Amino acid sequence: MHIAIAGNIGSGKTTLTTMLARHYGWTPQFEAVEFNPYLEDYYKDIPRWSFALEVYFLKQRFRDLLDISRSEETIIQDRSIFEGVYVFTANNYAMGNLDDRDFHCYMDLFESMMSIVKYPDLMIYLKASIPHLVQNIQRRGREYEQQMQLDYLKNLNTRYDDFIYHKYRGKVLTVEVDQLDFLNRPADFARIVDRIDAQLFGLFPP
Repeated sequence: MHIAIAGNIGSGKTTLTTMLARHYGWTPQFEAVEFNPYLEDYYKDIPRWSFALEVYFLKQRFRDLLDISRSEETIIQDRSIFEGVYVFTANNYAMGNLDDRDFHCYMDLFESMMSIVKYPDLMIYLKASIPHLVQNIQRRGREYEQQMQLDYLKNLNTRYDDFIYHKYRGKVLTVEVDQLDFLNRPADFARIVDRIDAQLFGLFPP
């Protein structure tokens, strides 16, 4: 079984992935932090290298999806190939860093990949407001995130909603996280678990 956690930067994906893996005995999979050979060139000339960078990320994420499809374990994944495509690459395209020809070639490649793999059994979307995201980003204090522009987060939030509600064709459970503290309040975490049980096993009303 394959469970994916989706959500904007600061929505709590990694925390919830870790907690659910521990609760259910699932195997967590976090996005591999590997050297992208195009990254240095990308920051020197973004329009020139965006296509190569995005195709490299697509290849890595597709490899992860193939590994998950072959696994006999239940995998819970922190960010999937779908977000890379429908949120981050789409954002790069909208910013003018990918031209029409490259973007449509990229999307054709992605659709071909999807013809040989399954969608996750459940996508859990952590939906959060901008103030909630900013609060979490400030709290965890990662230096490279502190200069992130509000407009960037707002744009990603819009793209996440469009991705989940209009483009993604798999099964989705949306969790509104603004009023939740599932890390520190056991009742909040239990509420999420009950909803997952309902979706996967039919044990409780959703």
